[in-house]
Amino acid sequence: QDRAKAAMSRPEHQNPPDIFYNEAEAKKYASSSRMIEIQTKMAERALELCLLPDRPCLLLDIGCGSGISGEAITEAGHFWIGYDISPSMLGIAVQREVDGDVFLSDAGQGPKFRPGTFDGAISISALQWLCNCDKKGQEPFKRLRCFFDRLYLALRKGARAVLQFYPETAGQVEMITAAALRAGFGGGLVVDFPHSAKAKKHFLVVYAGLSGDMPKEIPAGLQGEVDEHRQTVAVAQRERQHKKKGKNSKTYKDKVYEKKEHQRKRGIGVRKDTKYTARARKPRF
Repeated sequence: QDRAKAAMSRPEHQNPPDIFYNEAEAKKYASSSRMIEIQTKMAERALELCLLPDRPCLLLDIGCGSGISGEAITEAGHFWIGYDISPSMLGIAVQREVDGDVFLSDAGQGPKFRPGTFDGAISISALQWLCNCDKKGQEPFKRLRCFFDRLYLALRKGARAVLQFYPETAGQVEMITAAALRAGFGGGLVVDFPHSAKAKKHFLVVYAGLSGDMPKEIPAGLQGEVDEHRQTVAVAQRERQHKKKGKNSKTYKDKVYEKKEHQRKRGIGVRKDTKYTARARKPRF
């Protein structure tokens, strides 16, 4: 039951993205200072993992939404083009007068660009939407293949795409990774704060072939401590220590004798203590 509630709390299980992110949800999403801070930090981390050259680059922002991640690209000194499936989210981006060009498109159908257009690509909290069937006849793996095929063509040789997403299961991670590899990408998964329930973030870091100025190694995930992680570990340690039996803890036999003595004080008749009291009995067959 708890697992079912958790599943229903995920936006992608409630409605398709173009319906879920309606005008009211888009305004709430774009006006939340906490959401803006989280999205900005993840976008900055994605740019860090892109390992971009030291010059202004043209990036593709997949699922750009209201332009929060695009603003991080602009702050880093780069240019960008973004697309999203929600008209309401794009409307907020236009109202905010973001510096990038935005347009309406479905990532699962893979918008077409001239080959080698972009120096890199980022996506924040969008990829998991492709793992669901929103319409009859949709197949998640085929939509993922189409997405990665078109993305591979749009990137210049050696360029990286960093796609942050929230996988629901290990199977989704495998499906997404398999689709990327079949499209020709190299790379792998980077997990920041893997031991923290709240701070844990998944980034699929892939590169479109190899070139001389782009290293093929995948950066390691962040391992630094965060406050929430320290608190989680401290609570877990206290619980383990509470449950762990120490040298001075009572044995089962001690507990039986104590219980019998307590019953005697209450005037309840109990059998006398013998050498057989609290002794483990042999199983009967």
